[in-house]
Amino acid sequence: MLVVTALAIFATMALALVRALKGPTVYDRIVAVNVFGTKTVLIVALITAISGNDDLIDVALVYALINFIAVVAVLKLVRMRDLGAAGEGDITDG
Repeated sequence: MLVVTALAIFATMALALVRALKGPTVYDRIVAVNVFGTKTVLIVALITAISGNDDLIDVALVYALINFIAVVAVLKLVRMRDLGAAGEGDITDG
């Protein structure tokens, strides 16, 4: 059952990679990269379940956090053309 789950996750990762390479818009590519990162977290969690090594779940959590921060940063870069610029509704508005 775990092998079938891993194969299904790898298949969706391949589809996300195709969308990231062929996506018609930058937003499609960003979502595809986010999906790929999320599936990577699932694979690490699956490896944790198979191996019984509980330390790997920390790696999955850190990778999920990095994936989230990276997607937010890229979206801000696409929208504002500058990572340091304060946007409308940012906490830096005062």
